[in-house]
Amino acid sequence: MPKSRRERTYHLTKVAKKNREQKDQLFQNIRDAVPEFQHCFVFSIDNMRNNYLKDVRRELSDSRIFFGKTKLTAKALGQTPEEAIAPGIERLNRYLTGNVGLILTNRSVEDIQEYFNNLSLVDFARAGVVATRTFKIPSGVIYSTAGEVPAENDVPIEHTLEPELRRLNVPVRMVKGKVVLGDEDGEGEDYTVCKEGDVLDSRQTRLLKMFSVCLSEFKVQLVAYWSSSSTEVTELDGSSMDGVEAEE
Repeated sequence: MPKSRRERTYHLTKVAKKNREQKDQLFQNIRDAVPEFQHCFVFSIDNMRNNYLKDVRRELSDSRIFFGKTKLTAKALGQTPEEAIAPGIERLNRYLTGNVGLILTNRSVEDIQEYFNNLSLVDFARAGVVATRTFKIPSGVIYSTAGEVPAENDVPIEHTLEPELRRLNVPVRMVKGKVVLGDEDGEGEDYTVCKEGDVLDSRQTRLLKMFSVCLSEFKVQLVAYWSSSSTEVTELDGSSMDGVEAEE
């Protein structure tokens, strides 16, 4: 008889992990790249999405983007004037806190600022995100966008979604083949999925996605930049440093 698959041994040591060599390589890549570019920006990201960051990398293919551990990044730039890979660049280290990275570029400061000022990509919110607005499912027949567009431009949701809505604690029922909240004439209370300021849980995010409601925005904020010509660091977003000086 053939050997049972359940008897196979799976070696977990085959799973790739970030090791010292990869960290050393990132460290060296940053130090090698800095002298090749005129500007070094520190940027922060709201609602990180890897696929959107890949799009940014493609758009800025003539630049270098590094997004890794802040302590390693700071060490690569140099933590003192004597260690700094370029004059004055160590002053960027005070901005390396939180979810931040580096952009090394030869594009003008104005060009980079304009690109990111115009970059705003929406996506479905994940659990733990704060709701930016209130969303309710109107009573009556439930439509695919739950009132986000006029009913005449919308369609009722599929009847197959009724069990899923019940599982997510939405009090719906079937009436003449349609999924209904309250009664068919719209009498009854709307169902509040989330209120502005709520910290969303997985149930709420599932409902938001079901009705194609995007409450998450991928946004890159430029915090500060260093220029090789002046060796000066210019702060662009002072709010990113709120509380930092107090901690120091």
